[in-house]
Amino acid sequence: MIKKTFFSLLVLVAAVFSLSGCKSGNVADLDILETSKESNEIIWGVKNDTRLFGLMDIPSREVKGFDIDIAKAITDKILGRDGRATFVEVTSKTRIPLLKNGNIDAIIATMTISEERKKQVDFSDVYFDAGQSLLVKKGSSITSVDSLDETTTVLAVKGSTSAVNIRKASPNANILELENYAEAFTALQAGQGDAMTTDNAILLGMSSENPDYELVGGTFTEEPYGIAINKGQENFLQAVNDALEEMHEDGTYDEIYEKWFPNDDTGKVK
Repeated sequence: MIKKTFFSLLVLVAAVFSLSGCKSGNVADLDILETSKESNEIIWGVKNDTRLFGLMDIPSREVKGFDIDIAKAITDKILGRDGRATFVEVTSKTRIPLLKNGNIDAIIATMTISEERKKQVDFSDVYFDAGQSLLVKKGSSITSVDSLDETTTVLAVKGSTSAVNIRKASPNANILELENYAEAFTALQAGQGDAMTTDNAILLGMSSENPDYELVGGTFTEEPYGIAINKGQENFLQAVNDALEEMHEDGTYDEIYEKWFPNDDTGKVK
């Protein structure tokens, strides 16, 4: 009886591994553009915790933001107005594995295009020109990184690339590093620094909640956001790029951008 049970377990385990292998193979062989048209659905990996880009709205239980509206518009362009844009929450750690496993069709989640990531996924054309910027109180004499000198203090987050970048851009400025973005912004409000620096997407979220603060000087690093798609999906990638181009031509992109960033064109792709 024990031998029989043990044998049954071995068969079950083998079956699980076999199914897992089949699924992986099938994902690699799928034509996402074709299957999306058949199902009339594109499944997008999105952030649920990033203000202005992808943030869960508790009352409606819907995720809302710039990334979400761009994804919806692309879905409309590819599948038509009856096409469904379905959203799956991702984080910086889970987004590529979920894409590789076939749980999502594409990632639109404030994802910077980089050479390292290009080894794993393909990217669409840039849809948001992210980059490091400065947040200051309105009326500040600081208008760009060129305004920073030994008399100014810039707030950054410990261990971040932002702290490294600002030291390169303004070597004479005083840099005060805090534990996280919330502490850094609180310090800025308390007058412990003259400016705060990090990715402009994060700063735009802060300024949207605190109208007494604004971004200045544009960006001084380049961190363009792209839509990540599995390798081997050239047809789907082309369809996404064609949709983005059409959105620029017919004004859809500008409408979405103005909806979320009405007072700042720092990240606008032109």
